[in-house]
Amino acid sequence: MLAFAIPIAIIVLVSQFVMGGLRTAPSDAGQSAEAIGKRIQPVGEIVMAGGSAPAAAPAAAVAAPAPAPSAAPAPAAAAKQDGKAVYDKVCAVCHGAGIAGAPKAGDKAAWGPRIGQGKNVLYEHAIKGIRAMPAKGGNAALSDDEVKAAVDAMTAMVK
Repeated sequence: MLAFAIPIAIIVLVSQFVMGGLRTAPSDAGQSAEAIGKRIQPVGEIVMAGGSAPAAAPAAAVAAPAPAPSAAPAPAAAAKQDGKAVYDKVCAVCHGAGIAGAPKAGDKAAWGPRIGQGKNVLYEHAIKGIRAMPAKGGNAALSDDEVKAAVDAMTAMVK
């Protein structure tokens, strides 16, 4: 009987201790809005290039009214990248090292059969993606012409 009563008593005491230990008074320092805010704040913040500091961004967004839309296109959006620049920024990640079966840039044996299919097939694969390669190399902001220029730059490395 004692072998049955002692474990039951221990379980009841531990459960009371756990349940009683979790109760806190609303006046505890750990229950203040500031303390809770510190505990649940994000670990990191995203800062965009050319943007303001993350701490200043929310205040500026609240204080400043939204600017009127401009009729002129933004110069960064209108700037077109050449094929080599696109290759260096996007394509070289995989095609520089041959990651996930991507043919290495400049490898005649790997590129020969692909070039033999014709430029239009290469353009289509680069724009729409093929196997492990995502469409436009994973950069949807690229125009089709920029992707085609990158394909031209990569095929020029083979010759």
